[in-house]
Amino acid sequence: MSSNVRLALSAIISFVFYFAWSYWANSLVTDNVNVLLRSAFVQGSLSATITILFTFILEKTVGKFEKSYVSLVFIVPIICTVHSKTKQNIAIFKTFKSILDKSATYLSNNSLPGAAFAPLLPIGIQGAIAITVNIANQTPNLWLTVAPSIIITAIYGYIYTFTLLLSKPVQPVSQD
Repeated sequence: MSSNVRLALSAIISFVFYFAWSYWANSLVTDNVNVLLRSAFVQGSLSATITILFTFILEKTVGKFEKSYVSLVFIVPIICTVHSKTKQNIAIFKTFKSILDKSATYLSNNSLPGAAFAPLLPIGIQGAIAITVNIANQTPNLWLTVAPSIIITAIYGYIYTFTLLLSKPVQPVSQD
């Protein structure tokens, strides 16, 4: 199945599922058919559109991070560098950097693929858009309407990411 067909099918499935979900979720709090249909159409359309955009962004971020690795111990010094350059801060940073340098060889095999972080950007964008659009639409049961969308999108994002990574041939690392 081509990527365009797979994407279109995913968008259609997303529309139908979230249309039905939103209709049901909001029928718990209102009997107004116009509100139910409007909320269901908004959520279904939003989910179909987001599926297309999410997959596009995800493919770009996976492509950028697929060959990167992140060791979690190096995140703290990056955060610390933005603080003031006081004498105490510099001393603490040098001590911390020394400890990290010594532990880097020990932890060199304990790193995460950068692609593990790739879905975070599109998940954040999708969640913010879904919440904003449904607030603007005055969806009666906001959190029950959007929570499954965000959770399922996160699961889909990680499955899709690892499917992309597994489908690419492994490149041997040159030892220079």
